[in-house]
Amino acid sequence: MSRPLDAIDRKILKELLADGRLSMSELAGRVGLSTSPCWQRVRRLEEDGTIQSYAAILDQSRLGLTETVIIEVTLERHDDEVLERFGAAMAALPEVLEAYLTTGEYDYFIKVAVSGTAGYEEFLRKKLYKIPGVRHSRSCFALKCLKRSLSVVPEG
Repeated sequence: MSRPLDAIDRKILKELLADGRLSMSELAGRVGLSTSPCWQRVRRLEEDGTIQSYAAILDQSRLGLTETVIIEVTLERHDDEVLERFGAAMAALPEVLEAYLTTGEYDYFIKVAVSGTAGYEEFLRKKLYKIPGVRHSRSCFALKCLKRSLSVVPEG
């Protein structure tokens, strides 16, 4: 069982969320610790799963994926096989940025990056609609990203 996060843990997480490439000495200075105790805390946060991973955030438009599309999907059935097959298919598609099993009118909420309307149409025809069990989808193009965060910013 992991211990509750204290104010210093939260400061560490906030700083790493803002810049995951900070050196340990830079991070320690920003949170008011010496390097060794800071390193021990970061290590503990990694080991207990609070810090799951570190990543580079890419500019999808520089990769030719100029549009973000939000797709809501309804499946024909909701048995374990259909749900697992659809979930595995979403995880395997490189265009899929996020996929959530949801409550409500639609079964899944999917965020994809595509190269314009032609790329979107190709994604639908050649990928999404080829997955067995898809009954219906509804989509909307994102006009502008107002906020993007990979995690909640810890208070404190």
